[in-house]
Amino acid sequence: MSDSRQGAKLRATAAQIIDAVTTSGRSLDKALGEFEAGVAEGDRSLLRLLCYGTLRHHWRLQYWVDSLLSRPLRARDSTVNALIATGIYQLDQTRIPDHAVVSQTVDAARFLRRPKLAPVVNAVLRRFLRDRIAELEPSNDEAAHDHPQWFIDAIAADWPDDWSDILKANNERAPMWLRVNPAHGTAADYLRRLEACGMTGVLLDAAPQAVRLAEAQPVDALPGFADGHVSVQDAAAQLAAPWLLEGVSGRVLDACAAPGGKSGHLLELAGDRMALTCVDNDAARLRDVSANLDRLGLEATQLVADASNPGEWWDGTLFDGILLDAPCSASGVIRRHPDIKHLRRADDIGGFARTQSAMLSALWPLLVTGGRLLYVTCSVLAAENDEIVGRFLDANADAQENDVLQNNNIRDLMRVKACGFQILPGMEATDGFYFACLEKDS
Repeated sequence: MSDSRQGAKLRATAAQIIDAVTTSGRSLDKALGEFEAGVAEGDRSLLRLLCYGTLRHHWRLQYWVDSLLSRPLRARDSTVNALIATGIYQLDQTRIPDHAVVSQTVDAARFLRRPKLAPVVNAVLRRFLRDRIAELEPSNDEAAHDHPQWFIDAIAADWPDDWSDILKANNERAPMWLRVNPAHGTAADYLRRLEACGMTGVLLDAAPQAVRLAEAQPVDALPGFADGHVSVQDAAAQLAAPWLLEGVSGRVLDACAAPGGKSGHLLELAGDRMALTCVDNDAARLRDVSANLDRLGLEATQLVADASNPGEWWDGTLFDGILLDAPCSASGVIRRHPDIKHLRRADDIGGFARTQSAMLSALWPLLVTGGRLLYVTCSVLAAENDEIVGRFLDANADAQENDVLQNNNIRDLMRVKACGFQILPGMEATDGFYFACLEKDS
């Protein structure tokens, strides 16, 4: 197959993946898994760039598509609509030559079995270039901020002084953060190893094991990755394990443990002074925990179970520490998962909140007196964070918040909430995370 035909086929595949997310409600990971097998290994990075970028800027791109079409495409031609959006994304956001974008995107219509619409694709892309549409600012909030209106409203209500910065951060590409295993040196040591391999990065005082790469790399290219010397984990997520382990040893529960990043971090830090139990209700995702721990050379008890129903799995022995990384809207990690903007709905938040409250109430009796539970979400919405913890504290006289942060470097990252602390997306290039440290009082 010629390079031009291969490029057209790749763009057709991108359109199918994007349409699967925006029209069929599939996650981006599942859609990529379904379609990218037919794409050459060397072309997959471009495929992912097109899919992530087009989904990230969907509302602005769709605003331009609607402006350029003389009449909307039929519902059954939604993949062609996605194809046009992909073409405009390339013209606006990438360095791919305009002539290559236009010709290969037009040819992609034939791979989508819509050859009669190829002239429409061609006309729209050429008009986009000719009329300099990208210089026109959208006239509605969704297109201006590349988020659904309900989410814009929710963020503006919770963060009246920061909402536009949060939305802007969500639309940026996420950097690649690493967590250095302290058994194999410090973050500064590993930075020197990276530099010896021609890679560069920066450190973060608030997360002493964290290294942010200047450019993302395949994990196989990272020195020592296969031997457990380093893992991929956002710096904000790296705050959870040391926070929980401050003064805690013995039996520790990692509820909702998959995919195992925080499990591995707990074991790296605690070593033999901790016996870890990992619970997750998804057997396939729990296998990811096993794979991560195996690579690190670490062990934990692993249970496929519903953490909110301890009667099914708990052995009756209390835990000294519990990490509850609760299921949530993932509104703090949108820049890593732009499909979240398409898959979440306003009424999903109440469902997450009910699950979070139920899990917190179910796990609290499993904690010893004097023990610590760290409630964590990757959400920036109060309904899933401080409102949950506030109601729990009101309802449980033996629960007290420990609001002492570990050091001033962490304090610089945090926004103090009514209960707990929030890191906003983009702060020191980290993801958005919420933390509340609860201790059981006698």
